[in-house]
Amino acid sequence: MPLRCKQERRFSITLLLSALLLSALLCSMNPAARADDNFDPATHPKVQAMLDSLTEQGLPSRELDAAMQAAQYRPQVLDAMNQAAERRLRWDEYRDIFIQPQRIQQGVAFLKANRKALARAEQVYGVPPEVIVAILGVETQYGQRKGTHRVLDSLSTLAFHHPSRGAFFRGELEAFLGITLGQGVDPTTLYGSYAGAMGYPQFIPTSYRAYAVDFDGDGLKDLWNNPVDAIGSIANYFSKHGWQRRQPVLVEARGPDTLPSSIDFNRTEPPNTSVDALKRVGIEPTAGKLSSTDKVVPLALDFADGHIRYVMGLNNFYVITRYNHSHLYAMAVATLAQRIQTAMGEGA
Repeated sequence: MPLRCKQERRFSITLLLSALLLSALLCSMNPAARADDNFDPATHPKVQAMLDSLTEQGLPSRELDAAMQAAQYRPQVLDAMNQAAERRLRWDEYRDIFIQPQRIQQGVAFLKANRKALARAEQVYGVPPEVIVAILGVETQYGQRKGTHRVLDSLSTLAFHHPSRGAFFRGELEAFLGITLGQGVDPTTLYGSYAGAMGYPQFIPTSYRAYAVDFDGDGLKDLWNNPVDAIGSIANYFSKHGWQRRQPVLVEARGPDTLPSSIDFNRTEPPNTSVDALKRVGIEPTAGKLSSTDKVVPLALDFADGHIRYVMGLNNFYVITRYNHSHLYAMAVATLAQRIQTAMGEGA
C-alpha cells in the first residue's frame, strides 16, 4: 500500500476514534441520551407507528403530525415519577401536606358553593359529597392547582422513555390525542400533572374517556373548567369501581406497639384479611360493627416518634385506592372528608 494511502487511512481511523470518544463524552453528560439516543418525541422511531394507528382510527393525520412535532422531551417528568411523595413519606408527613385548616375551610366553601351538584351526585351514584370534595381537595386544591406541565410533553416523555411503563403511557398518549383532536381542542394547549393527569379531578386520559360525564347537560365533558362535570365524573368513577352506598370507608383499631410480622399491611388490594386473623395478633376494632369473618385491608400508619396507628380499611377504602394506588392517598382523602364533614356540622 502506498505511504500516502496508509497515512490517509490512519488519519480516518483517528477521526473516527475521536468522534466515538466525543459521543461517549456527550452521553456521559446526558443520561437521557445515553439511555436512548432518540430522546426527542418528535423523532422517536416508535412515534410513526403510533400515528399510523391513530390515523387508521379516523384521527386527522395533519393534526397528529403537528402535535407530535410540537412534543418536547422533559427529563424532569421522569425525575418526578421517581420522587412521588407516596413512595417516600411516613403517614404523618404525607398527612400534613393535605390536612391543614386552610384546605379544610376551602373544602367547606366548595361544598357549599356546589351543594346541588354534590347532592345529585350522591343521589345518582351513592358517593357522599365530602368524599368527592376531598378528592378535589387532595388532587388540585379544589381546582386551584391543576398542574404546570404540558400534558403532551409529559405523556410523550413517559410513553417513549419510561423504563418500565412505556406501553401504559403510550396508551395514555393515544387516548389524550383522541380526546383532544376528537373535540377540536389543540393538544399543545392543555396542562396537567407530571404524569399526564388533567383538570379538576386529575383524570388520566383513559379515565377521562371511560368515566367523564356531562353532569350539567351542556353537551361537553369539561373537566378542565367545569366543577359540576368534575363532581359527576368522580362519583361515576367510584360507582363503576364498586363504591357501596351508605357504607363507611374505614374503622379505627388498636394493636401492639410492635408491628406483627405475620400480617401484610398497607396493601392496596381488595379486603382479604379477616377481623378474626387480626384479633389473633392483638389488633381489634375500636368502633363499628364488624364480625369476626368480615374482611378488611389492614393498615399500619407510622409516625416520627415510632407510634403506630392501626386502621381497618373497608371496601370503600379499597375503591379510593383505585383512584391512586396508595394507602397514604386513600387515608388522606378519608381524613380530609371527615374533617370537612365535621366542619360542616359545626356550621363553619
